[in-house]
Amino acid sequence: MATQTSEVNFQSTITCPECGHATEETMPTDACQWFYECKSCHTVLKPLEGDCCVYCSYGTVKCPPIQEGGSCCG
Repeated sequence: MATQTSEVNFQSTITCPECGHATEETMPTDACQWFYECKSCHTVLKPLEGDCCVYCSYGTVKCPPIQEGGSCCG
């Protein structure tokens, strides 16, 4: 019997769709992050329709609850 050994990744690189600036961030584990201000152009990012947070929309890694197979923000 195989066991699943996937670990949750708390690092994600957010890429701004306006200017293309990418920054590695540590995702929060106790709350959704609905807004993120780009450190380069200061555009405030919001989740795309159907996504729960900015990491699911613009990050290289989905948020921890989604990685664990759950839903984010209950």
